[in-house]
Amino acid sequence: MRLKALAFAALMAVAAAAHSTPPPKYYVDETKLPFGEVPGVSTQRLWGVHNNAGYRIEVPANWNGRLVIWAHGYRGEGLELTVDNHPLRAFLVSQGYAWAASSYSRNSYDPSQGAKDSHALAQFFNGLIGKPMKTYVTGASMGGHVTTVMAEQWPRSYAGAMPICGVMGDYELFDYFLDFNVAAQTLSGMNATYPFGPDYMTVTAPATKAALGPAFPFALNAQGQQLKGLHEQRSGGVRPLFEQGFLFWNGVVPGNFMFLRGVGDGTLPRQPGLAVQNSDVVYQFDADPALSGAETAFNDMVQRITADPQARRRNGLANVTPTPGDLKIPMLTLHTLGDLFVPFHMQQVYASRVAAKGASHLLVQRATRDYGHCTFTPSELVTTFTDLVNWVEAGVKPAGDDVLNPTAVANPAFGCAYTDKVAPRQWDNPALAFLKPPACPTP
Repeated sequence: MRLKALAFAALMAVAAAAHSTPPPKYYVDETKLPFGEVPGVSTQRLWGVHNNAGYRIEVPANWNGRLVIWAHGYRGEGLELTVDNHPLRAFLVSQGYAWAASSYSRNSYDPSQGAKDSHALAQFFNGLIGKPMKTYVTGASMGGHVTTVMAEQWPRSYAGAMPICGVMGDYELFDYFLDFNVAAQTLSGMNATYPFGPDYMTVTAPATKAALGPAFPFALNAQGQQLKGLHEQRSGGVRPLFEQGFLFWNGVVPGNFMFLRGVGDGTLPRQPGLAVQNSDVVYQFDADPALSGAETAFNDMVQRITADPQARRRNGLANVTPTPGDLKIPMLTLHTLGDLFVPFHMQQVYASRVAAKGASHLLVQRATRDYGHCTFTPSELVTTFTDLVNWVEAGVKPAGDDVLNPTAVANPAFGCAYTDKVAPRQWDNPALAFLKPPACPTP
């Protein structure tokens, strides 16, 4: 079973105007908490509400003393709180692992609450079932952000961490959304200024696309090609699968996906003030570090925005919790190369932060060749988890990819080592066959 892309189309549209209004009344429909057995595996299955968050817990009869926490991704802005099973559930319980998952006690993009509620669930498990010999934390997308926060905040509670397709760079994700949209305005000559008006998606975005090529993103003029190059550089640099990702996220996914990320006023839930900025960015259209005349002119023209300090906290359990790289336990990550929702750049940001803290020996990162968001195969997930456990419990550090080496990342074979080359992919659908990437080079 693949993880499905996590939709959060209205993320940047959340306004901070609700500070004077009562908090939303989130709720758990307890009739939806029960879950059935895995065929052929005897387990104890528990569910309920703890600290206003729904939970599921499963403990196999042959429990090996290990617990695996699952942190889910963004759930939207609705009031119902829901729990999903660990995507590796069948594998985990068949191998003797217990797992637990929380709904969190609120929705929205709030990794702080997700981390606190998931950590509380791990402690609740200790009293309900017994203290595990080791606890691992895993999560996807925003849940990858949650996983990273838990690993950094409570390293004595967890043996190892596995964030996948994670928002490892905290605020940098929202800056990336800003980058695309202000760049599109400058390069198209539309020059709408951020925050954009209420007709951005109905009037401005269509006109912007028309000004960037006859059939954006499939046929581009010179300015459209510059936007594409800028998008490549800001999402992770020259690499395999970017070409397919650019077409998929800007053309195949309905609703003008990247333009929708420009909707809103730049505020985030429970944090007043403008949270996005590009005042510190030097934009480039290609991998050459020397600025061309066109790049210099663009950097002089593009709208510059500076975040409000109170909206961009750099310590503690803020709403968009910082991930400064204070890593003290082994972490093994997984990310698809063509994902332009939560781009591969997130891995590079986090790797740089961990290196600055002198903790690179605790971080291993892996790329896979797909353009979807969290579109990993069961084999990729199982391999990643078992390699993490082997690292923690047997001291065998797994191999990974050098995400900070531009030459390595640009190699046509990058991402091949950890990609399942047998399982079906999205491009096996005839309608998406034009997005099929080149096969991995023969060693």
